[in-house]
Amino acid sequence: MADRRLFSDLDPNYRAEAAELAQARQRGKELCWKINQLNPTDVETRTRLIRELFSKVGPNVWLEPPIHMAYGSNTSIGDFVYINSGLTVIDDYKVTVGDRVMFGPNVTILVTNHPIHPERRAEGGMFALPVHIEDDVWIGACAVIMPGVTIGAGTTIGAGSVVTRDIPPNVVAFGNPCRVYREITEHDREFYYQDLRFD
Repeated sequence: MADRRLFSDLDPNYRAEAAELAQARQRGKELCWKINQLNPTDVETRTRLIRELFSKVGPNVWLEPPIHMAYGSNTSIGDFVYINSGLTVIDDYKVTVGDRVMFGPNVTILVTNHPIHPERRAEGGMFALPVHIEDDVWIGACAVIMPGVTIGAGTTIGAGSVVTRDIPPNVVAFGNPCRVYREITEHDREFYYQDLRFD
């Protein structure tokens, strides 16, 4: 069976309004609020709150507020991860971020969605599929990562992309919907942007 969570008002295993889930969401919102209110110089407190927010955090994570999480406790973050301002994660289910991942400003990660058919939505139908972002991925500003997506190691996702399906490792991908543009090659080791060469 696929790694997924299917729930609705008809599913006795899931109730969005269940007390423990409501408390977990409230906890995540309160921790995000505290992080977002901190003085930018108070790195020690921000680091402590980040460790409380996520289920797992590597030792070298930098986060630029604001951040918005549905839970926080369903998201794990690897080592040497850089999170720019405005990250939003709807983590009703598992979000896994590898090592050395970079997020541009205003990235959104969604694991939860609703059925297309209006009657199914009216029944309270929802589903969640895990999101995996592997090591060394760079996600450009304002990208949206949809439920069930895996982004392969070393890949760059262009700004403004809407990632609706898996993206393989070591490629440049962008667009709406996001598509592979090219592989990452030795040329990229020599040139950092268009015709601009590393010294």
